[in-house]
Amino acid sequence: MAARSEVPGVPRVDSIEELMELLLACRGAWDTPDRSGDPVDLHDHGLQTAALLRRSHPFDKELQVAGLVHDLGHLLFPGDDAGHADHAAEAIRPLLGERVARLVRLHVPAKRYLAAVEPGRALSPQSALTLRAQGGLMDEAEVRAFAADPDAEAAVTLRQADDAGKVVGLDAGVMEDWRPVLELVAARAYERTP
Repeated sequence: MAARSEVPGVPRVDSIEELMELLLACRGAWDTPDRSGDPVDLHDHGLQTAALLRRSHPFDKELQVAGLVHDLGHLLFPGDDAGHADHAAEAIRPLLGERVARLVRLHVPAKRYLAAVEPGRALSPQSALTLRAQGGLMDEAEVRAFAADPDAEAAVTLRQADDAGKVVGLDAGVMEDWRPVLELVAARAYERTP
């Protein structure tokens, strides 16, 4: 499988084949080991999130790919709600580049941000539960710092698609259809590597 990343224990995904294996392994894997969490498996959730982002931001391939891979940390480290975004970001960074990794990492702070600035915003029961483990609502200083981040808008867009991509039985395509997009994003990331 994948080599180790710079963070101990986190696998490093170095090829599209390794990434496709991980994404396909998400079929039948859930955000909680006991399946008490969201109503769709990680495979369908990733496909739905990416499809929503493809529809709303058709030219932002990195954002779409971030939606596809954002919850891989749940597969890599089952039960680690607080660290799943960081683990996924670290694993895919070598292959998909800094921006995709950053968006994946920011999807949890984006939830905390949205919960703070939109207090009546509905969260799935599982997202409401994990919000506490992930730091709870942002305070005013955290809100200002997050809003000033150049990737904040994209991270919020990813978070909104993440929240919406949990529909049981929704056909969002097949994983293999994403291979060319993954290859494109990986090639661009490689070109930017010093």
